[in-house]
Formats: sequence, structure tokens, C-alpha cells
Amino acid sequence: MATAVEKWVEEQAKLTKPDKIYWCDGSAEEAERLIEVGMHQEKIDNEPVFYPLNHNFWPGAYLHRSHSTDVARTEHLTYVCYLDKETAGPNNNWMDPHKAKELLTRLSDGCMRGRTMYVLSYMMGHPQSPYAKACIQLTDSCYVAVSMRIMTRMHKDVVKKIGNSDNFLKGFHSIGDLHPDRRFIMHFPNEHFVWSIGSGYGGNALLGKKCFSLRIASWLGFNEGWLAEHMVIVGIEDPSGNVTYVAAAMPSACGKTNLAMLASVLPGYKVWTLGDDIAWLNAGEDGRLYAINPEAGFFGVAPGTSLKTNPNMMRTLKSGFFSPTLFTNTALNKDVNEPWWEGLDGDVPKNLLDWEGNNWDISCGKKAAHPNSRFTVSLYNCPTLSRDFDNPKGVPISAIIFGGRRTHLIPLVTEAFNWQNGVFLGARGGSETTAAATHKEGVLRRDPMAMLPFCGYNMGNYFKHWLNMGKKLSLPPKIFSVNWFRADAEGKFIWPGFSDNIRVLKWIVDRVNNRVGAQKTPIGFMPHLKDLNLEGLNIPENDLRKLTEVDVGEWHGEIKEIKDFLDKFGRNMPDEIWQEYNALAAHLKE
Repeated sequence: MATAVEKWVEEQAKLTKPDKIYWCDGSAEEAERLIEVGMHQEKIDNEPVFYPLNHNFWPGAYLHRSHSTDVARTEHLTYVCYLDKETAGPNNNWMDPHKAKELLTRLSDGCMRGRTMYVLSYMMGHPQSPYAKACIQLTDSCYVAVSMRIMTRMHKDVVKKIGNSDNFLKGFHSIGDLHPDRRFIMHFPNEHFVWSIGSGYGGNALLGKKCFSLRIASWLGFNEGWLAEHMVIVGIEDPSGNVTYVAAAMPSACGKTNLAMLASVLPGYKVWTLGDDIAWLNAGEDGRLYAINPEAGFFGVAPGTSLKTNPNMMRTLKSGFFSPTLFTNTALNKDVNEPWWEGLDGDVPKNLLDWEGNNWDISCGKKAAHPNSRFTVSLYNCPTLSRDFDNPKGVPISAIIFGGRRTHLIPLVTEAFNWQNGVFLGARGGSETTAAATHKEGVLRRDPMAMLPFCGYNMGNYFKHWLNMGKKLSLPPKIFSVNWFRADAEGKFIWPGFSDNIRVLKWIVDRVNNRVGAQKTPIGFMPHLKDLNLEGLNIPENDLRKLTEVDVGEWHGEIKEIKDFLDKFGRNMPDEIWQEYNALAAHLKE
């Protein structure tokens, strides 16, 4: 008798009509075979899916070029589909689930004809973890199949684990005809189902990424009593060998991956990596908050990654221990057959192909690598991988950090007064855009907990869920905000950032362990400068004061913008958040 998984696969095959169905086993040998398929059989615009790179210097590395119109998340065609619009909230695009399925059924009819349907069975989280989820994804792309093996714990035994149950996350993906107007990513949270068509790009096609791990998982967490968050997880080891675990949420262009693999400049301090993107947070029996990373790989932005900015990521990319490693839409140095991107160490090569495979010259005025070009590499290649990465229980979180890019107003580091105040701190968060993201610099976008594009339901209810999580914890983490991007009068960053961020992390760890005091301000607790390790830095005293000042005049404008944002969620906004808002407004008046 067919299992629920087999029945579902058969139903999708009847709709999509693939030439054959291949059940992936997740082995290294299979990955090599799929790479061969991508080099010699499957095509995108009549071009191979994979090009081998110089394995002497980039072991196990391959280049992939996506369709020229398919290079980023398709947010305007990404929907969550509940029966009512209010559940989705103003933070999501909404479509009635019946209408959505009618649309996608038409687009998916025969979409895999002439292609192979790959059945990917994988776990989000360690298979032995009580917090892990079993998933099945269908795809007609060998690029997606190989990428998902890197990004998740893919194994044939997952099907056995599911057995006759229908309790698994379902993902349907097809590259379709790659037409930009027919590129939909539909989420059906109540069915634990994602349906994606028309794209081969990571965030749209690797459904274990933002689709399952955040949009679907956030709704699961809301109903089951846990949190799915867009967060780094790291362990910070002090000179005595004690490790304090921290989770940090930051919007794009705020140094999240660099933080996850930070190389410390302070003697005796080390940062151990558990994840750079996703954290699933559960209340433990001991009253603490525990985090697992449901992923097993990095899907990082290549431009700007170098030995200066992130030496541990460069070592990860060149490890080759767990292969393959994929580069997507980077440039290619023809002379040595190596990937290249803006910001990589060394001089600009003379013989480059750009991300579309065309000859490139520096005088053309265009970037050689696409600004959103990516690498996909296993976490097991990371030299700073924590020994607790595979701990099924996860790690106990002592501090939660919310970050953002603000050239003014927000201090270097602030500690919330308590859990409720910390939830408000995250809810009011925002970040200034960069030219690479929007072609406009310095535009402030509110992005609560760095989750605005990824929360799969109404964020007003999401804030309430955060507040309720705090009530389940007898030993809740302290909550902080950080801002590495304060600027001086000339617009230059005051704080050096990168490896020097360990100095801020040290103060956070010291606060968690009650080693240092703090000064109370209207917006939270802030460090006394004497308690920040600034040895070896050459920052003028006036600039140092700017890093920790609260300009009441500037905050009056900020408080109005915060209210305008929170008002969007209407009756769903918890009273506790308005209590914190009113308290902040009153403190600033004083």
C-alpha cells in the first residue's frame, strides 16, 4: 500500500508529467552524478547548469549561471494563502488559497514534460532533535537538488522516518518557463505546503530556505509554542573557556554572516559558528531558551567577502571537505578558471567573464559579478564550527541581539530593560538601505526582528507570540540592540566593525554574566566607556561619546515614525507594545 509521501508524489507527477521520477538518497556519489547531469545533459537557455572550476584552489567548486531575469527573491509575487486576509497581515501579500491553487495548477500542468522530477527527502534540524521537521521537496532542477543536499540533511531514511504519516512539510518546485510574470511562490501555512514555479534562484527554489524555515515554520511555531527566526547563532568563548551562546537578528547588509564567523581581535576570545541565517527557538525544561539551526549550509552573498572581511568564510569556501561547493552568478577569471567578485582579495583580473558569461572590462561601468551573486557551501567545511552544532537539544541562548544599519540616532549597543521592553526594541527596529539594495541610500525601512519579509502571518500576532514566549521562560535571555554603522560629521563610520565587533560582544557577555554595570538611559541600559575594551583603537573621544549618546531631539522624530509603523497592525498590535511605546515617549519628554 502506498504511503502518504508516495501518494503525494504520484499526484504531482500526474499534474506535471515528468519523463521520469528520481528519488534522491542524499549520498556524495549521487551529488557527483547530478553534477555530471548538470554539466552534460540539463540546460538553462541552452547552456550547461554547472561549469567545473579550478579544483586545485577551489576544491569541489562549480559555477552556475541562472537565467538573466532570475537573480533574486521575487517578493512581489510571493504570497501567503489563508482563508482570510487579516491572518496574513499587512506584512504579507495575500491570495485566497482556492484562487492560488487554480492559478498554479494551470501553470504547472505538464511543466516537467521532458524533464526529471527529483524527490528530495530531508530534515530541517538534526534527525534526532525533538525540534526537527521532516520535509519532502519535488523539483525539476539538478541545481536545486545539489543545493538542497548542501543546505539540508538530505537522506533516504527521512522517507522511512515519515512512514505512513502525512505529517511532513511539502514543497513543489518547477523552473517552469522562467517568465518573470509567471514566477510565483505560494505558501499554504495551514497545509504545511509551498508551491513555487517559474524560478531557479535560491530563495525561490530552495524551499528549505526562507519558505519552510521561516514563513511556514513561523506559523508552525505560533501554533506549537516556539519561534522561527532570521538569526545568527554563535558561541562566544572567553579566556577561561566558558561559552555563552547568542542569537542575533540583522537585516541584509548589516554583517550577519561576518558576525557568524567572526575572527576575534581580543586575546583569549573565540567565536564558534552554529548558523548564519536561521534559528528555531524553543523553551527548555530548565526555563532557558534553546536554539537549533535547521540548516546545514551557507547560502551567502559573495561580493564583499574576502580575507579581510570574513577570513573564516574564505577558508570554508576552499575547504572542499564536504563537496560540492556552488558559486551562482559570480564572474569567472578565465586565466585560472576561478570565481571572482567585487571585494575579493587582490587586483582585478584582466581576463574576466561577467556573471552572464560575456567578456568584461572595468571600463564598461557594470559589475562583473552580480551584486546578489551567491555561494552555497556546507557548514561542515567551516573551521569555526561549534562542537554543539549537531547537539539535538540545541544550545541555551543567554542573549538576543537585534541589529540594524543606522548612521545616526541608534547607539553602538543598548540593553533592554526586560523581556517586554526587548520585544518592543525588536519591533521598532529598522535599517537604512544601501545603493546595492534599492538604488537609494539612507532610506529607513522598518524591519522588526529582521523578519518583515519572512514572517508567515500577521506581525501584530507575531509580537504577541514573542511576549508569550517570555512568559514560558524562568531564565529568559537578555535582549540587546547593536549598530556598527554610526557615522561622524563627515559621514565616515566611527566604529571599525568586522573583527573589532568582538569588543561589543564581550560587553554583552559581561552583562549576561553580571561582570559589569551599565548606565540607565531613556532607551535602555548602555555601557560605561571604561567597560568597553577599546585597547588598540584610535577613536577620538568626541566620536566615542557619539557611539553611546541619546540625542533626545533626534528621538522625537523617531518616536513619531515608530507610531506610524505600529499603527499599521491595528487591533492585532498587543497592548504591551503600546505600553512600552508610551513609556519611551514619556522618558524622552523627561
